[in-house]
Amino acid sequence: MRLAFWRAGKDKAVIERAVAKPKSEAKLAEAAPKVEMRPAPVAAKQASAESGDIDLHALGSALARKRGWIIVPTVLALVASLAIVNLITPRYKSESRILIDGRENVFLRPSSDRSTEERQALDAEAVTSQVQLVLSRDLAREIIKKNKLAERPEFDPVLQGISPLKSLAALVGIGRDPFSMTPEERVLDAYYERLQAYAVDKSRVIVVEFQSADPDLAARVANSIADGYLVLQQNARQDQARNASQWLSGEIENLRKKVSEAEAKVEDFRSKSSLFVGTNNTTLSNQQMGEVNTQLNNARALKADAESKARLIKDMLQSGKPIEASDVVNSELMRRLSEQRVTLRAQLAEQSSTLLGNHPRIKELKAQLGDLDGQIRDEAAKISRSLENDARIASGRVDGLTASLEQLKKQATSTNGQDVQLRALEREAKAQRDLLETYLGKYREASTRETIDTAPAEGRIISRAIVSNMPAYPKKLPIVLIAAIATLLLSSGVVVTGELLRQTAPRAVAAVTPAPAPAQAQAAVRPEPVVEPFAEPVVDEPAPLQPEMTTDADVTEFTEIGQLADSLRAAGAAAKKVTVLGTASGEAITLSTLTLARHLARDARVVVVDLAASSPTIAAVSVDPSAPGLAELMQGEASFAQVITRDKLSRLHLVMAGRPGFDRSLLQSPRVTLAIDALLRAYDHVLVDAGSASDLPAELLTAHARAVVVPDASMASDARALMCEQLRAVGFSEVTMLSKPVQPSNAAENLRVVAA
Repeated sequence: MRLAFWRAGKDKAVIERAVAKPKSEAKLAEAAPKVEMRPAPVAAKQASAESGDIDLHALGSALARKRGWIIVPTVLALVASLAIVNLITPRYKSESRILIDGRENVFLRPSSDRSTEERQALDAEAVTSQVQLVLSRDLAREIIKKNKLAERPEFDPVLQGISPLKSLAALVGIGRDPFSMTPEERVLDAYYERLQAYAVDKSRVIVVEFQSADPDLAARVANSIADGYLVLQQNARQDQARNASQWLSGEIENLRKKVSEAEAKVEDFRSKSSLFVGTNNTTLSNQQMGEVNTQLNNARALKADAESKARLIKDMLQSGKPIEASDVVNSELMRRLSEQRVTLRAQLAEQSSTLLGNHPRIKELKAQLGDLDGQIRDEAAKISRSLENDARIASGRVDGLTASLEQLKKQATSTNGQDVQLRALEREAKAQRDLLETYLGKYREASTRETIDTAPAEGRIISRAIVSNMPAYPKKLPIVLIAAIATLLLSSGVVVTGELLRQTAPRAVAAVTPAPAPAQAQAAVRPEPVVEPFAEPVVDEPAPLQPEMTTDADVTEFTEIGQLADSLRAAGAAAKKVTVLGTASGEAITLSTLTLARHLARDARVVVVDLAASSPTIAAVSVDPSAPGLAELMQGEASFAQVITRDKLSRLHLVMAGRPGFDRSLLQSPRVTLAIDALLRAYDHVLVDAGSASDLPAELLTAHARAVVVPDASMASDARALMCEQLRAVGFSEVTMLSKPVQPSNAAENLRVVAA
C-alpha cells in the first residue's frame, strides 16, 4: 500500500493516487487503450461473439422455448417405466445371520485344559472361507432336495414352458438353451441367482440372503441354508474325529509292542553290565565315587585347619607374643593358669604400692609369676604338637581316600561305554513311551468326540430369517425416478447441444463480415464519453475535510485530537483498530499518534503499534528503549510479553517495529496481522502508526479499521478530499483527516500535559 505525496504545480495542485495497484496491473493499465463506451446489450453481444464465451441467457431461453421436447419424453419415460415395474413379478427377500466364533465345548472334552480360551482367533480369510462353504454345491444340493425346489417352475423354467422370445435368444446365441442343460444345472443356476452370501465388514458375521416370488419360501430356504451350514460343519468334525480314532487305534497297538521291547532291552543290558541304579537315579559306581570325593574334601579341610593352627601357635611362642589362639584360650588348664596369673599380678601390684622391688615378698611374687608364664608356654607347646599330630592323621586319611578315589575312577572308566549304551536304550524307550501316552490321550479325545451327537460347529445362528411383506425386486420408486431423470437430462442435453451449435454459427459469419461504415456506426450507436482506466476525477469544489467533526481555525491541534479521542471513545467496538497515516513530514505522524493514544489511555486500555519505524520518538518515550519489536517477534527471538513496553508518562502500552537495523520485509509477513488480531482481543483500542504506508500490505492496515490521516500543513483542500475518498475505497470503514499535524516544536510540553 502506497500513499502518494502531493506536489504543487504552477497552475494547480496535482494529486497522485493514494493507493496504487500492483506493478503488473499498473503496467497493464498504462498499456491499455482508451475504450469507447457503447450501449450495454450491443456491447455484451459483440463481446460474447468475439470472445467465444457461452451465452447462458440464450441457453436458458432455448430450454424454455423447447420445453415440450423435454417434458414429453420425460413423461413418456415415466409412464413406461411405471408400467414395466408393475408387470415384473416381484421377489421377496429374507436373510439369516451366522456368527463365526470358533466355539469349542470344553466341558465335553475328556482331557481339556480349562484355562485355555474357548474362542479361537479367526482372521478375515477364515471368515471368507466360511462364506464359500455357505455357497458350496454340496450344501446347495441338500437345500434343493430338502425344500423340493426342483418341483417349482420358478427354479426350473422348463416346467412351465419356454417363451418364444427366450427360445429365439437361445437360437441366436444370446442366452442359454434350457433344454441343453440338465434339470440339476437349471435348478442350481436359479438357486445361485437368488442366493447372496457375504461377510459383514469388520466382523465375523455372515449374512445369507435368498429371494423368491414366494415370501414363505424365501424365509424357509434362508433358514435351511443356515441350519445346513451348521450340520455340514458338525458332520465334518465327526468324520474327522472318526478317522482320527481309527488311525490312532492301529498306531497305539504298534507303539505298545515297541515300548515293551525297548524297556526289556534296557533291563537286560543293565543286568549284564551290572549298571544298577542307586538313590537319586544314579549308578552305584557314580554314587560311591561321589561319597569318596566328599570324604576326601573333608579330610583335606581338617588337615589344612590343623596345620594352620599349629603353625600359628608356634609363631606366637617363637616371637614371645601372648598366646591368643582359640584352641589355647579354650583349654581348661590354660584357663586356670591364666586365672592364677591374674591373681599374682594383682597381689604384685598391691604389694608394690608399699614395698620396694628388692623386698623378699616382691621377689617371691615375681618368681611365681614367671613360673606361671613358663607353664602357660609349655601348655601352648603341647597344644601345638597335638594339632600337628591331628594334621598327620588327616594327611594319612587323605592319602587313603585318594587311593580309593583313583580305584573308583578306573572302574568307572571301564563302564562308561556300557553306560552310554544304556542311556541310549533308555532314551529310545522313553520316546516310545511318551509317544504312546500322547496317542492314548488323543485317542480318548477322538473317541469322545465321535460319540457326541451335537459336535461343536464353527458358528451359531444369531438371526433367523422371517417372512417379508415388502418386495425386494424391483425397486419401483428408484427405477421410475432414474428413468425419468435420465430422460430429462438426455433431452435437455440434446436441446443445449443444438443451441450451442447454433451459437457458434454467427461467430464464423462475423469473422468474415466487413465492419460497418463509421457514419453508420455513429448513427446506430450514440457515442458515450471516453473513459481512461484509473483516471482521476476532477474536483471543482473542496469537499468537507471531516464529515463527523467540524474544525475551527482557532482550535489548536491538541484540542482537535482531544475531540477526535472523544469520538473514538464514543464509537466503542467500532473504533478498536485505528490506523494513523498520512503525508506529513518529520515526526508529525508519530507525535499525532502518541497524543491521540494518551488521550484514549486515560480511561481505556490502549496500545500503539509502530509500523513506520521512521522516528525515534516511540523508543524515546518507552521505559525500555532497547526492547525487541515485531521483527524479533516474527523471527521467534522474542515473545509477546517482551515486545510490549510502557510509556514513561502515561498508562499507554507501546510495541515497536524492531531494533535498529532490522529487515522491514518482516513487517509484510501474514503473521503481523495475527499479532495485531491478538492485541485487538486484549486492548480496547489498538493504534497503528503506519507513517506514509510505503511498503505495508493494505489488508494489514484496512481490515476492520478506521483511518486517521495526518496531512502536510500546506496540502490543498481538494487533495485532502480526494485522499479521503481513495482511502474509503481501499477499505477503511471511516476516514478522519486532521486539519494540521502536531508540530515537534511544542509537542514535548503538550504531550506531558496530555499524559497527566
